[in-house]
Amino acid sequence: MADDREYSNIYTIPPNYTDSGKLLGGMLEMRNTVEAGILLILVGYPELMWLHLPVTAKVIVMTITLLPLGVFALMGLGGDSLLQYVSHMVMFLVRRRQLHYRRIGYHYGTNTNKGRPKKKQGGRPPAKRKAGVRSGLHPTQGTQKRNRRNH
Repeated sequence: MADDREYSNIYTIPPNYTDSGKLLGGMLEMRNTVEAGILLILVGYPELMWLHLPVTAKVIVMTITLLPLGVFALMGLGGDSLLQYVSHMVMFLVRRRQLHYRRIGYHYGTNTNKGRPKKKQGGRPPAKRKAGVRSGLHPTQGTQKRNRRNH
């Protein structure tokens, strides 16, 4: 007799599966927390010691500056810590390259004139173009480009 029972291969993933290397129940990454602590000490100590304000004003100034800085450092940027993000930006600036794309249909190195021809003062009016030549094309290409749809 065949076994008619179905086997389930669905497993539950425990909620603490991704908590390794994190603090406060998986909310904060260890690297972000250490960087935020160092950053808050570097900014908070001068504010505490060097500002000559009453204690209430120091608390207000430190709340306005250190609280957003600490939250920003704990969150990080784009999934990275602040130091990782800064190192990515520095490496990008060091390794960046300028790309040059060649234009299609442009003949490089064929232009012998470095600038526009100088206009003559007075004299004859400018000569009229031939009927079959469009501006911007070589005189021999006038009819070929104009009748391109007929080919």
